[in-house]
Amino acid sequence: MKKEMPADGFSRRGFLLTAGTVAAGAALAWGSPLGEAAARAAGSGTAGSFARPDASVAPKFRWWWPDGNVDPDEIRREVDQIADAGFGGAEIAAVHHSISDKSVLDPAGHGWGTPAWVAAVEAALDQAQRRGVTIDLTIGPSWPAAVPTITPDDTAAVKELAYGSATVAAGATYDGPVPPPARAAASTAKVQKLFLVQAARVNTANSTRKETGLDLASVQDLTGKVTDGRLSWTAPSEGSWVIISHWERGSAQTPEAGPHTVPAAYVVDHFSAAGTKAVTDYWEEHILTRPVRKLIKKAGATLFEDSIEIETKALMWTPDLPKEFEKRKGYSVLPYLPAITQDNGNQLYAYEAAATRRIRYDYWDVISQLFNENHITALQDWAHSVGLEFRCQPYGAQTDAIASAAILDVPEGESIGFHNLDDWRSLAGGRDMAGRKVLSGEMGAYTGGAYNTTWKKFLLTVGGAYAAGLNRSVIHGFSYATAPGVKWPGYAAFTPYSGSIGYAESWGPRQPTWRHIKDISGYLSRVHQVLQTGTPRVDVAVFRQTGYSKTGIGVSWFTATGITLGWNHQFISAPLLDLPNADVRSGRLAPDGPQYKVVFIEGDHFYNMDSTLQLGVAEKLLKFTRAGLPIVLLGDWSAPVVPGLGSGAENARLRSVVADLLKQPKVKVVAGTTDVPTALADLGVTPDVTYAQSSTLLNFHRYDDKGDVDYYYLCNGKHAETVKPPVAAIDHQVSFTRTHKNAVPYLLDPWSGEVRRVALYTEDGDTITMRVALQPGEVLIVALAGPGSLGDASGRAHATGTEAAEVVFADGRLMARATAAGTYATTLSTGRTVRTEIPDVPAPITPASWRLEVEDLRPGASATETETILHRLTLDSLQPWPSIPELADVSGIGRYTTTVDLPRPWTSAYGAYLRLGQVFDTCRVTVNGRQVPPVDQINPVVDVGPYLRAGANTITVEVATTLNNRLRVSDPSVYGVASRQAYGLIGPVSLVPYAQAVIA
Repeated sequence: MKKEMPADGFSRRGFLLTAGTVAAGAALAWGSPLGEAAARAAGSGTAGSFARPDASVAPKFRWWWPDGNVDPDEIRREVDQIADAGFGGAEIAAVHHSISDKSVLDPAGHGWGTPAWVAAVEAALDQAQRRGVTIDLTIGPSWPAAVPTITPDDTAAVKELAYGSATVAAGATYDGPVPPPARAAASTAKVQKLFLVQAARVNTANSTRKETGLDLASVQDLTGKVTDGRLSWTAPSEGSWVIISHWERGSAQTPEAGPHTVPAAYVVDHFSAAGTKAVTDYWEEHILTRPVRKLIKKAGATLFEDSIEIETKALMWTPDLPKEFEKRKGYSVLPYLPAITQDNGNQLYAYEAAATRRIRYDYWDVISQLFNENHITALQDWAHSVGLEFRCQPYGAQTDAIASAAILDVPEGESIGFHNLDDWRSLAGGRDMAGRKVLSGEMGAYTGGAYNTTWKKFLLTVGGAYAAGLNRSVIHGFSYATAPGVKWPGYAAFTPYSGSIGYAESWGPRQPTWRHIKDISGYLSRVHQVLQTGTPRVDVAVFRQTGYSKTGIGVSWFTATGITLGWNHQFISAPLLDLPNADVRSGRLAPDGPQYKVVFIEGDHFYNMDSTLQLGVAEKLLKFTRAGLPIVLLGDWSAPVVPGLGSGAENARLRSVVADLLKQPKVKVVAGTTDVPTALADLGVTPDVTYAQSSTLLNFHRYDDKGDVDYYYLCNGKHAETVKPPVAAIDHQVSFTRTHKNAVPYLLDPWSGEVRRVALYTEDGDTITMRVALQPGEVLIVALAGPGSLGDASGRAHATGTEAAEVVFADGRLMARATAAGTYATTLSTGRTVRTEIPDVPAPITPASWRLEVEDLRPGASATETETILHRLTLDSLQPWPSIPELADVSGIGRYTTTVDLPRPWTSAYGAYLRLGQVFDTCRVTVNGRQVPPVDQINPVVDVGPYLRAGANTITVEVATTLNNRLRVSDPSVYGVASRQAYGLIGPVSLVPYAQAVIA
């Protein structure tokens, strides 16, 4: 099904029209399909690398194997398929949720970590180094990290603290066994140790809707009164009392959808050195053979760990926590343990509200520190020792993911779990403050999306995330070809899922859209290249007292309003202020990185919006603002407190520092969100990008000091996957800040790789303003660079205003372009106004009929074989395939061909836009036997001018579908519940001629 794209021809698509680069001319003329500027750009420098990005920036796949039940020869073939498709490699993962009978995979002989698994990993690495791509290795089978060399009772295994309780009346005596755990231990956890027994008086004033209130001052340690498992204790004479027992034990958690190994693998303690050592020891002894070690040096990229999905119905625990807590916080956690205790994710007891919040903050802060030190840092150090970087999704528990992102070589987020773009901005803040390069994303895991996910849906998902800091997609996913008992079209890791349609897609040659896959991979690679070039430039650092991610909680004013005006923000947390880049120069925080213009602070969203700051943070902020950094605080900061259970002396010192902070000239305190813009204006802080009106346009700015180029990625996107009202098309002026005083704007087309000088814009000091018109989800990349630096001649006049539809640079000349005859006035940057006559433009053409040839893909003789049936039809009108009886349940590839006659004379002064309208799913266009460069799959409007001629012209539109409609009938037990998808070229399709003439 693979089809190479011809190398000839560059698009003169409507991205210039989309950006509103309009101008006018004096004499009719036509340029070559690849104008002189683009021709030079394609061969060298920044523009040349943009056209042909390196595999190091290409997207990757999650590559799902049914454990080691794979054939090394097939593994090599699949590496070739991934490389041939333009992807940078794959992440090997043992995942088989779709297989209900795990015994068919032979976990003893072919499980994760067995010799069969290792042989397949060796084949993947070897073939990858031959093909110039890289392989990522997942830390264990499925997730979370687990190894088969431990039991739940081992020190290295994940632990929990379970509770038991008994109520005792005032003056009454409890005499009996220590209250047993409310929830029984897992059957495989054989050891259960009594850790602590406490008593506390009930205080209903501290109770909440779900929590029993207790009196902190009444807490007693009864552990010493336990003899042979029995407790005898008489309650004081006042009030009702509760006895609480705490039991330490292994949770016996296993990785998802096991077994993957024999013996079974158990999840390791993610907060202890012992847990991490169990992982590294297993790798050293079982996976890192001499050949694998050598190949990792050549083709290994990262060691990968999925999100922290520690599952327990008790309290997340690690045996060293009491000792570590006292060392880090200066007091014992034990009297406060009832307020931390959990059952099935719910808190059970509470002290006074403020004290309860602060002890819970301290507990999670210690857990976070242990995770970052004993797990992330230790694993990363080990990964480096074997030649890998460490990539990790550092969230799932209530830990400081922002701080984790600053430690990691490659932090990663995910589209299915991140509720909105601020979740991405949390990780991006850690990455950028630490000077890391890549924020990776597990992208495209849609619930119920198996075999019905379109690339357009995927592009709509990643488009906004790229504007929030994502700059490398790991696509979910690519399944190994087959496994025992699977049906056509082959093995898929997540479908069927509990008998129904599963997650995401299994991309690869089984998919009809694989015919066009190099268009997709090329687009993503170019976006990645831009977003990995230079260093980020971010307007606002939002300080978070609690650095959680995967919460969907944004920031006041900026999330709801600021981003609609052009502001760009990221989140930082306290540990980031200890980084080498946490400095201020020229009034900017992190001067060698994102160069934040202002720090914004409000109450802690995760702890009752309390006005809290660590004393050390307040002292650093005072130092920063004295060095010229603007700071805006929202809310009441007259009596701030430290976030945990700080002492009275510490709180007093904090209030003194904050009072001094608030007196500084670069600090503003605002009472409400509506006052934020005024405070920013008073401080002289403006965003790098401003919109002429409130907009759904999202932006991300990077600056390359080597080339002295500002890159602006723009997407007409949305803050969250679901948003009301839906995003609509936009068309308004946008102003961009330029670093180089003489910089001029260029458009970088991520679909074709073409770089074009913008012809219509205005300048005002350090800003350039131009029109941006984008459909929902559509992307535009603007580069501001010195004249001639991206391939075109320097010193040209440009247009600042026009009456024509467009103004373009072509073959060294400024040209007006219009779709209707007329005389058009254009104002030039020299101040001169030129009137350009375009005498005649043919009317738009709607093709009268189409010949449709469809490759109908059906199950073949085996699960991996596909039979193709050919259908040939003539259509008087375009309509979805389900409306055509012969194609109602067909999935595959359709080629629509029509002939249009262009009038004579049709000279080189004319061209035309082919507007395809609605297309499902991917498409390519051929005109007179020549393939047009890749079509924007979001807004399929193609400049086909260079390919047209007078007289008859043959236009072919090739469309590829999902497999949904065929699977509905070929495997109805799973996919029969799906609705038919409206496949095909639906239109309306029109060919809109234009004429152009030279202005100057």
